[in-house]
Amino acid sequence: MMIKRYFPLAIIAFLSTTLASCELVEGIFKAGFWTAIVVVVVVVALIIWLVSKVFGGRS
Repeated sequence: MMIKRYFPLAIIAFLSTTLASCELVEGIFKAGFWTAIVVVVVVVALIIWLVSKVFGGRS
């Protein structure tokens, strides 16, 4: 009898913790994705700048 009383509460607690962890993982991956894009853009800009300095600046 006691199990039937607390079972819905246990299900709600379980679902709330698992769904919150999914949102946390989603946030981490979104932050990582945008960080990777920024790093790639900075590296490409640095390569373009270095190539322009090596091949373009000797007139």
